[in-house]
Amino acid sequence: MRMRLFFLIGLLLLATLSPARAADAATPAQTVPGAEKVAQTISMITGVAISPLLGVGAVGAWQYFEAKTPEQRANLPWYAHPLFWAPALLLVGLCFIKDTAGAALPTVAKKPFDVAETIEHKISGLVATGAFVPIAASIFHATASKSGASLDSLGSLGFAAIDLHWLYNGIMVPLSMAAFFVVFLASNAINILILLSPFTTVDTALKGFRLFILSTVVASAWTNPWIGAAWALVLIAISYLIAGWSFRLSHFGLAYVWDIVTARRHRFTPKLTANKMFLARKINKVPARTYGKLSRDEQQQLVLKYKPWLVLPERTLTLPAGQYAVGHGLFNSEIMRLDGENAITSLLLPPRYRGHEEELVKIYGFVDVRPAGFRAAWKWFKSLFASTKPAMA
Repeated sequence: MRMRLFFLIGLLLLATLSPARAADAATPAQTVPGAEKVAQTISMITGVAISPLLGVGAVGAWQYFEAKTPEQRANLPWYAHPLFWAPALLLVGLCFIKDTAGAALPTVAKKPFDVAETIEHKISGLVATGAFVPIAASIFHATASKSGASLDSLGSLGFAAIDLHWLYNGIMVPLSMAAFFVVFLASNAINILILLSPFTTVDTALKGFRLFILSTVVASAWTNPWIGAAWALVLIAISYLIAGWSFRLSHFGLAYVWDIVTARRHRFTPKLTANKMFLARKINKVPARTYGKLSRDEQQQLVLKYKPWLVLPERTLTLPAGQYAVGHGLFNSEIMRLDGENAITSLLLPPRYRGHEEELVKIYGFVDVRPAGFRAAWKWFKSLFASTKPAMA
């Protein structure tokens, strides 16, 4: 399935460039600006998907300053208006200052800002989607009409000229949106990793990595549009290969942020039959962070019912038999399978379950509630300094 998509994207790219090459063969001394526009658009799709607010703001500012006359500026799209791109770039600058100064802040003090940035990234992704569709449609349409190589090239074969622009855009725009979506998912997954990371050094490294990838897209496209397009296609392919992982991580982060921002745990009550949670590790080929409902079946086995991609037909995963306990963490809790002295994390509970651990023990018949994560580490650390004096009789 994945190879078919790669083949389809490559085939459509060749279809885009083949009329340009035909025109170029007829006039070898001239370049074909339409084909270069396509290459630049591929890079633009990728760059905007990596950092939507920065990408849309930068494209809007570039189009604004490229317009030389008041009439040209009056015909610019809404995102090229200073009332949009100026605040957008200002917000990006504030985020950069936060990231630079935030490396010196404690993790607990920095997390609220990471939550705000995660929300901003998701909202700006929706804004970028609305901005990207007309960009892609206009550029792909303009490529066919201005490059001197019409898409209705059937006329050159003796057939009557047929306007196929609508069909071409009808194929290319959805594919472009799909490419944008998978790259945005990968970029958003980095945001979620930053949000979940307990170490500021890891946060800085992840943000630096994302900025580096974005800079390679911009630099390669600026140097040569064909190199930029090739590199963008490589990033799109990689993003597609990890799309499932990115989607599950993004959904986990969305639930995490929503529960914290809305203080949902104060309004939440666990259900007596089935409760939604995330798989913590890969079990029987079901990947980690799969979202589903945990319940007990007729044989009293723990089962997780889930829908791949949240919309596909429901499936059922039977968890390994054994004793389970609820781990009470600092930010969120978990369900652990007890294996001798070891406790293996099996399920991750969204923050809404904070304070409801004892209820889960009663509902599912678990062993008990015990410290997990930072709480377990802190309990172990305190035990090192526990009093060694004998108890008084």
